[in-house]
Amino acid sequence: MQRIVVLAGGIGGARFLRGLRSAVPDAEITVVGNTGDDIHLFGLKVCPDLDTVMYTLGGGIHEEQGWGRADETFAVKEELAAYGVGPEWFGLGDRDFATHIVRTQMISAGYPLSAVTEALCARWQPGVRLLPMTDDRVETHVLIDDPDAGDAGRDEDGGDGTAGRKAVHFQEYWVRLRASVDAHAVVPVGADAAKPAPGVLEAVAAADTILFPPSNPVVSVGTILAVPGIREAIADAGVPVVGLSPIVGNAPVRGMADKVLAAVGVETTAAAVAAHYGSGLLDGWLVDTADADTVGAVEDAGIRCRAVPLLMRDEETTAEMARQALALAEEVRA
Repeated sequence: MQRIVVLAGGIGGARFLRGLRSAVPDAEITVVGNTGDDIHLFGLKVCPDLDTVMYTLGGGIHEEQGWGRADETFAVKEELAAYGVGPEWFGLGDRDFATHIVRTQMISAGYPLSAVTEALCARWQPGVRLLPMTDDRVETHVLIDDPDAGDAGRDEDGGDGTAGRKAVHFQEYWVRLRASVDAHAVVPVGADAAKPAPGVLEAVAAADTILFPPSNPVVSVGTILAVPGIREAIADAGVPVVGLSPIVGNAPVRGMADKVLAAVGVETTAAAVAAHYGSGLLDGWLVDTADADTVGAVEDAGIRCRAVPLLMRDEETTAEMARQALALAEEVRA
């Protein structure tokens, strides 16, 4: 049986996984999910990326949005707003609330996030083993200009470039602000002291192939790699590591990845993202046919590269992307 490990964020990772599962239905797929997007709201622990993978593969996702539950209602959110309790910008639906209530109760009872995720997946049967990257608390924060600081505050930075700026949770930056302001830094708070969740390093060590789906390279895959031990385990695994570019034609396929790429000094190109991961980590890289002219530059950097269609239009086109990734992995292995 082929053993595949996938590092996944939310919507892009979840949709790719659905195609991968279709392409190799007999494979043993372990998903290491990003928890840097996790946030505490209304006293509940919310894990957007883990839930998006779980709902998408379990058949409960809102297909048009790519997040949240299908056939959702928002009575609880409306009642909270009537009491003046926010934040109103984060749309938790009634069905979704149930997941977060169960998760929070289990964590309060002493269960680690990995055990809680396994319990939740027992209902959804996603057809993959879903592991959080860590059981420890990690939250991605984004440094932005503080609109309340005024121009004087921004001019007088005290030499460290941070005066007149403030850090906000990634969810606030992405959902409330919609990345409408520049990001000056992206920090996975707590990652440096975190440990990989049980099973993560073991799955990497036992893998035949490791895949980076077209998830955000900074705040999804990048945050997973920021947990000490995970990057090193992948680099030392001795198996093909193949990624799929989330950038097509010098623009993100979905979302606002260009803003966070700029914050870490990476151009919004398929070749630049491959270089960001590096030849010490990546063995193969798929770019879209629109970026075929970058294949040579990626291969000159020591990463085998192929140009194939990379737009996930439906499950079959996504499955073909997965097949192409696995084919490139076999080229590397050979």
